[in-house]
Amino acid sequence: MKDEEKVYNTAVEVTLEVIGGKWKSVILFHLTFGKKRTSELKKLIPTITQKMLTQQLRELEEAGTVLRTSYNVVPPKVEYELTEYGTTLTELLHMMCKWGEVHLHRQYGDQARIVESPSQVI
Repeated sequence: MKDEEKVYNTAVEVTLEVIGGKWKSVILFHLTFGKKRTSELKKLIPTITQKMLTQQLRELEEAGTVLRTSYNVVPPKVEYELTEYGTTLTELLHMMCKWGEVHLHRQYGDQARIVESPSQVI
């Protein structure tokens, strides 16, 4: 059985296929600051469920943007980091962050805020 050709209307669709959705860009953004364990990502993204975090990390790993390293120790230790290919998204993710800050202030003024974390200093 031959695979059907994938057809996209724009390259934006291709990009969103990899980083789209509520959580993937957020996970990738946090990984632009270095390796993170699952528990660290969970603390940085407190509203994500453990199941969703695991699922999104697996999908990002399948896309070749995230590397999962499992250490054979007790208790088990797993770290995630951007692959060399994944690091090509860094500028885009940081630009999205900056645009979001501008939009938030433009749209909501003082009625909204972004919870800053030390790793988010750009």
